[in-house]
Amino acid sequence: MCKLNMKKIEISIAIVKNEKSEYLLSLRALKSHQGGKWEFPGGKVEQGETTAEAMCRELKEEVGLQALKYILFDYVCFDYSDRQLHLYFYLVEKYKGEASSCEGQVLRWVSLSALNEYDFPKGNKTIVKKLCQNG
Repeated sequence: MCKLNMKKIEISIAIVKNEKSEYLLSLRALKSHQGGKWEFPGGKVEQGETTAEAMCRELKEEVGLQALKYILFDYVCFDYSDRQLHLYFYLVEKYKGEASSCEGQVLRWVSLSALNEYDFPKGNKTIVKKLCQNG
């Protein structure tokens, strides 16, 4: 449950699924918050953007993909000790382009059954569980 007295940050995230039913993961830079953990591509929602627009922008900036078909998969509010994250997870099942490391990060396509083998930030773990349950 979200607390009222923390710094609130809205984040839009793309859960990109390819034709082989693999999911695109990105390794967070060591110097960043939750550095060294795996994540789905995404980032902060900028002023004046919708969460969907932010997801599309971040996906293009980070991995060079253009989202063509997507839906809001889930919303999670997660409190860390110093910040409160409002995470909007979009399932992207149709896209244009080829995933590339636009920001120097390590990218990996991972099968659904292997997702649990990766170390995700705590705020993402409920989404990984939900993906695995939904198949």
